[in-house]
Amino acid sequence: MAADIRASSLKQPVDVAEAVHGVPGDYNLVALDYIEPAGLYSVGNVNELNAGYAADGYARVKDISALVTTFGVGELSALNAIAGAYSEYVPIVHIVGTPATSSQEQGALLHHTLGNGNFNTFSDMARSLHCTLVSLTDPLDIASQIDHAIRECYVQSRPVYITLPQDMVQQKIEGERLQTPIDLSFPQNDEEKEDHVVDVVLSSLKAAQRAIILVDACAIRHRALAETYDLVRQSGLPTFVAPMGKSAVDETLPIYCGVYAGDGSVPAVRERVENADLVLTIGAIKSDFNTAGFTYHVSQLNKIDFHSRYIRVKYAEYPGVRTNGVLRKIVERMDKKSLSIQPGPNPHNDPSHDSDGKYGADTITHAWFWPTLGHLLRENDIEITETGTSNFGIWETRFPAKVTLVSQVLWGSIGYATAACQGAASAAKDMEGDSRRTILFAGDGSFQLTCQEVSTMLRNGLNPIIFVICNAGFTIERSIHGENAEYNNIQLWRYKDLVPAFGAREGQYKLYTVKTKNDVQALFKNEQFAEAKCLRFVEMYMPKEDMPVGLKVTAGLAER
Repeated sequence: MAADIRASSLKQPVDVAEAVHGVPGDYNLVALDYIEPAGLYSVGNVNELNAGYAADGYARVKDISALVTTFGVGELSALNAIAGAYSEYVPIVHIVGTPATSSQEQGALLHHTLGNGNFNTFSDMARSLHCTLVSLTDPLDIASQIDHAIRECYVQSRPVYITLPQDMVQQKIEGERLQTPIDLSFPQNDEEKEDHVVDVVLSSLKAAQRAIILVDACAIRHRALAETYDLVRQSGLPTFVAPMGKSAVDETLPIYCGVYAGDGSVPAVRERVENADLVLTIGAIKSDFNTAGFTYHVSQLNKIDFHSRYIRVKYAEYPGVRTNGVLRKIVERMDKKSLSIQPGPNPHNDPSHDSDGKYGADTITHAWFWPTLGHLLRENDIEITETGTSNFGIWETRFPAKVTLVSQVLWGSIGYATAACQGAASAAKDMEGDSRRTILFAGDGSFQLTCQEVSTMLRNGLNPIIFVICNAGFTIERSIHGENAEYNNIQLWRYKDLVPAFGAREGQYKLYTVKTKNDVQALFKNEQFAEAKCLRFVEMYMPKEDMPVGLKVTAGLAER
């Protein structure tokens, strides 16, 4: 074969696939051969949906992740997970192995197609679920296309879609550019506009008598946590988080005041937030679950909203002004002595209300368990909660410092958490070895959807703590409709038996059952449980009808 003249001119030729990793599929098998030589690791999930959830969990802990699927059947299975990542601003590089360019040009009748010769159908479906789509078909453009896609994924904090045809995998592209890091910096604000916004905010802060800070998810997703942390510390203002923003703030600070979710908040939190004369919201996402059914009671006339692409002061909007630079200058120019600081509530991890009268004094209820959980948690833990009771119950837990919460409140795909736990635990292991604990809380109904990822955890030597809340079905669905409907019931499994069934070796796991408060307290005091370097699996039994107050309010079941 004659030498490729274009390749001979490259200073440092590398094959296209040297920076790719992912999950097997027949149109990406050659690409996957490059994973190990490139110093990357293939997780090997059991299906593409779980792989997408896992990539989501990985990115929430380690800033960005990659997912490889095969054309058609693989990518379509992953799209639900990708949609969740898109809606919640999670950066995933989604690489799709496709048929060779020659086959596509000929409209060949290939497997995994619709049999109509159209090879763009699936990318068209994916277009609305990714912030950027690139097709790697010309070796002269591939290197720059990859760099562009990765930059957009990081800066926009959303999934990107890259198609890699089979015949492009071993094409030569310029490798010299690998010596230059991709520019991942955010666009700079117009300085004059930024300074004006800073002056307006500082003037509002000085005039306020009962100002507070409310932090939400986009402070995390758009990487404004450092500036937010400095503002909280420097101002000394009472600071609250929305449900999706939980863990964005150091909850050990004396000025941390709890979770605000409208009518789903504890009374002291609701009163302090809704009586504030100035609310600085950072990265707000006002979805139904995040606001307990749209029950926020804060006037826009008392708000300043900080977002990734604009700042809104009352009803005046300043487009093109990013939060990071504005917060940095506010901190630099703020005179704390000029601020009027009225304290807020002090949340604690002692149950203040319970349902003992209904269920019995030693029954594990949500009202009792979630505050009590705070006594198990440690600094640097990663908590994963499922779309269900745990997403709402965790509002009542005050975290130690540097805890990371992974939850999918907006997209709310049941089954997300178990697979996301695998991704989060993998990210933690990649970053810090076994020094961080990963703790999952999943309902039994949710767990049945993606339980196979326990197998992936075992195969990859991951050691999470898994709590399966056994309450006989889909409690979150019961709260919405069909409290006693058969369609909200599930087959009752012997959940603990799955761990050895998935091939766990002796010494690789420990199994527990807790049915009473005494069981829970004994478990939390068990050093072997807390410290073990193995997977720990807990069946925890709760009443079928019991649910956290926040869920009751959101579903309209609680008195307001």
